[in-house]
Amino acid sequence: MTTSPRAAHLAELNVVTLRQPFDDPSMASFVEQLNPINAAADSAPGFVWRLVEEGAPDATGLRPAGEDVVVNLSVWETQEALWDFTYRSGHLEVMRRRREWFARHVEAHLVLWWIPAGHIPTVDEALARLAALRADGPSARAFTFSSSYTAAEAAPRPAAL
Repeated sequence: MTTSPRAAHLAELNVVTLRQPFDDPSMASFVEQLNPINAAADSAPGFVWRLVEEGAPDATGLRPAGEDVVVNLSVWETQEALWDFTYRSGHLEVMRRRREWFARHVEAHLVLWWIPAGHIPTVDEALARLAALRADGPSARAFTFSSSYTAAEAAPRPAAL
């Protein structure tokens, strides 16, 4: 994990439903890109942390949301840093080809939320945020790129006297 002087960081969970298992030949072009894309994320400006399975280079073997659902959980210094990596780097080519490998989601598959700097979100925490987004729509607790909130808007408010 990298360190940052910011008080809050942005956590991100993205889930995808596989069309085929990773060992299917139709998935080979995606699997080949995992290490380079993860390395690019790890060295991207504003990257803080990403979930990896113990003893593995990534989290693709973890299946907390279902046997055919892969989770991607990461932390970034800012929303802009995550946006830049997602849409202004080599990662964009993976995004453009996602329908080759993943089923289309009918409900939200990406959730963002602010966390205190230094906090590492758990998968359960992330899945709860996704469930909140799906159930209640965007809020300061769980939002998307198109319905975002600032860290200040998401900060807990002191109780009134």
